[in-house]
Amino acid sequence: MSIKLYELTEGYKALWNLVDDNDSDLSMIETALQTVEGAIEVKANNIIIFLKSLDADAKAIKEEEVRLATRRKAIENKHSSIKQYLQAQMELAGIEKLKGAISTLSIQNNPPSVQILDIDSIPGKYLTLIPEQYVPDKKRISEALKQGEDIPGASLSVGRSLRIR
Repeated sequence: MSIKLYELTEGYKALWNLVDDNDSDLSMIETALQTVEGAIEVKANNIIIFLKSLDADAKAIKEEEVRLATRRKAIENKHSSIKQYLQAQMELAGIEKLKGAISTLSIQNNPPSVQILDIDSIPGKYLTLIPEQYVPDKKRISEALKQGEDIPGASLSVGRSLRIR
């Protein structure tokens, strides 16, 4: 059975208390103190080695996280590029929908999105104050534009995207 560091520390304190006791054999106490002190040093060194191992593991994991995040981003970019290529080819061929064995592809209009053409022309009621800065409230602008209101500096546009089901 291995003695725990805190047990060694408590034993070390108890031995020091025996030194103050006049009835104790001094040579025996000194030998016991050296033994406990050596055991504490060994335990402390083992703990330091363990802590360094944990630091190395944490560093390796962090590096792996960065590597995996970079790889994930590259895969996401490749996915997006291939999807855009497929959509472009379908549009060039005039194909709006394809049914396959495992999926259906269709090109559909996206919901209208607000394009800010000139932020300085947008009326104040359509701006939201973000500390020290006015930012267009696209949701309110979109609703107003859909209701036929003319908002200087903004317009609605409808994009297209490929849906894979």
